[in-house]
Amino acid sequence: MNPLTSVLGTILSGFVLAILIVMGLGMSGLNLWALEVWFHVLSGVVWIGLLYYFNFVQVPAVGEALGDEGGPGPAAINKYVAPRALLWFRWGAVATWVTGAAALETMGIGLVNAFTLQEGAAVIGIGAWLGTIMLFNVWVLIWPNQKKILGIVDASADQIAAAKKVALMASRTNTLLSIPMLMCMIGHGHGLPF
Repeated sequence: MNPLTSVLGTILSGFVLAILIVMGLGMSGLNLWALEVWFHVLSGVVWIGLLYYFNFVQVPAVGEALGDEGGPGPAAINKYVAPRALLWFRWGAVATWVTGAAALETMGIGLVNAFTLQEGAAVIGIGAWLGTIMLFNVWVLIWPNQKKILGIVDASADQIAAAKKVALMASRTNTLLSIPMLMCMIGHGHGLPF
């Protein structure tokens, strides 16, 4: 029975391996802060990885597929890949935000201190604000418009055309914001002085 034959088996095996590494290194005192940060980073990789996949791979590929008169068209991506990727994308965004908020509290920074950019929390606070804007974009702009584009909800041709513009601009905005957001999140833990 190979755990790599299923996504669930692969994920569970990854967690088991991580636990074995912790135990093997004698880190039995792994604290809640470390676990929350680890879950925050893990869910962030899912979220931002899918954001980059959409912007760097899927959107250009669908555009090329639409222009390929003899090819299969974008139907397979839009019917089978996009809905599943968007599911992981939007819940990855929620998991990233929630675990980030929990980590701020456990680390002693505090959610309020971060969001009010208090001394010692300004860098991570800016990152938290950027992540919050990105979460908003996922749930309020990208997902409702993707449902129209993918035919999950009924929409006219004009509504679909408008939805494509809104979803693309919100997704590109998130890609833009992800760069300084990642710098702020990593910068806080690596001694950026502000």
